[in-house]
Amino acid sequence: MDPSEKFVKFAAECQRMAKFTHTPENRAVWFRMAERWLRCAELHDRQTLAAHRGSSTKRHRAPAHSWSQ
Repeated sequence: MDPSEKFVKFAAECQRMAKFTHTPENRAVWFRMAERWLRCAELHDRQTLAAHRGSSTKRHRAPAHSWSQ
Protein backbone atom coordinates (compact mmCIF):
# COMPACT_ATOMS: atom_id res chain seq x y z
CA MET A 1 0.00 0.00 0.00
CA ASP A 2 1.53 3.31 -1.05
CA PRO A 3 1.49 6.39 1.22
CA SER A 4 -1.40 8.00 -0.63
CA GLU A 5 -3.61 4.96 -0.08
CA LYS A 6 -2.65 4.93 3.60
CA PHE A 7 -3.57 8.60 3.95
CA VAL A 8 -6.99 7.98 2.38
CA LYS A 9 -7.50 5.04 4.75
CA PHE A 10 -6.62 7.24 7.74
CA ALA A 11 -9.09 9.86 6.50
CA ALA A 12 -11.85 7.25 6.33
CA GLU A 13 -11.05 6.15 9.88
CA CYS A 14 -11.32 9.76 11.08
CA GLN A 15 -14.66 10.14 9.34
CA ARG A 16 -15.92 6.99 11.08
CA MET A 17 -14.72 8.33 14.43
CA ALA A 18 -16.55 11.59 13.76
CA LYS A 19 -19.80 9.68 13.30
CA PHE A 20 -19.43 8.01 16.70
CA THR A 21 -18.46 11.15 18.58
CA HIS A 22 -21.19 12.74 20.64
CA THR A 23 -19.97 16.32 20.97
CA PRO A 24 -20.00 18.74 18.03
CA GLU A 25 -16.53 20.02 18.94
CA ASN A 26 -14.97 16.56 18.79
CA ARG A 27 -16.86 15.75 15.60
CA ALA A 28 -15.44 18.88 13.98
CA VAL A 29 -11.92 17.90 15.06
CA TRP A 30 -12.27 14.44 13.52
CA PHE A 31 -13.62 15.85 10.27
CA ARG A 32 -10.79 18.40 10.08
CA MET A 33 -8.29 15.61 10.66
CA ALA A 34 -9.90 13.61 7.86
CA GLU A 35 -9.61 16.62 5.55
CA ARG A 36 -5.93 16.96 6.41
CA TRP A 37 -5.25 13.30 5.64
CA LEU A 38 -6.94 13.75 2.27
CA ARG A 39 -4.78 16.80 1.58
CA CYS A 40 -1.72 14.71 2.46
CA ALA A 41 -2.82 12.11 -0.09
CA GLU A 42 -3.31 14.79 -2.76
CA LEU A 43 0.04 16.38 -1.98
CA HIS A 44 1.82 13.04 -2.15
CA ASP A 45 0.20 12.29 -5.51
CA ARG A 46 1.18 15.68 -6.91
CA GLN A 47 4.76 15.40 -5.67
CA THR A 48 5.11 11.87 -7.00
CA LEU A 49 3.79 12.95 -10.38
CA ALA A 50 6.08 15.99 -10.48
CA ALA A 51 9.09 13.88 -9.52
CA HIS A 52 8.22 11.35 -12.20
CA ARG A 53 7.82 14.07 -14.81
CA GLY A 54 11.06 15.71 -13.72
CA SER A 55 13.06 12.51 -13.90
CA SER A 56 11.68 11.60 -17.32
CA THR A 57 12.45 15.03 -18.78
CA LYS A 58 15.99 14.96 -17.40
CA ARG A 59 16.70 11.67 -19.14
CA HIS A 60 15.51 12.99 -22.50
CA ARG A 61 16.97 16.47 -22.31
CA ALA A 62 19.42 17.56 -25.02
CA PRO A 63 23.02 18.36 -23.97
CA ALA A 64 23.46 21.81 -22.43
CA HIS A 65 26.30 22.75 -24.78
CA SER A 66 27.84 21.63 -28.01
CA TRP A 67 31.35 20.14 -28.07
CA SER A 68 31.94 21.19 -31.67
CA GLN A 69 33.47 24.64 -32.06
